Amino acid sequence: MNEAPPYVAVVDDEPAVCKAFERLLRASKFEVVTFCSGADFLTSLSLRAPACVVLDLHMPGLNGFDVQAHLAADPGNKVGVVIVTAHDSPTSQQRAMAAGAAAYLRKPVETQPLLDAVRAAISGTSP
Repeated sequence: MNEAPPYVAVVDDEPAVCKAFERLLRASKFEVVTFCSGADFLTSLSLRAPACVVLDLHMPGLNGFDVQAHLAADPGNKVGVVIVTAHDSPTSQQRAMAAGAAAYLRKPVETQPLLDAVRAAISGTSP
């Protein structure tokens, strides 16, 4: 019997980014669901938690830090977090990593580092 592919959620307010990440991750044998907002993603957690979330930091409404804080507040949460951002700063990186992100990547994200980060986040290792 075949094992189901790992479920990865992509949370980004830019539809083009969601589509690009979805194509890449599906081609790499992940199950992918995209969300245009942090609130939509958090609502989905009541149905199913992903193995990993690829999370944009700067979004309207709930931003990536808000989503990350919500995930961290649940002690049973095992969702690996890969941060992606076009608005990089040393403070953002330190904050994201201190909150438990498995990786912090700058947009535009290259293919292999993203795939390595997602795999590492799912396995609980460093990319």
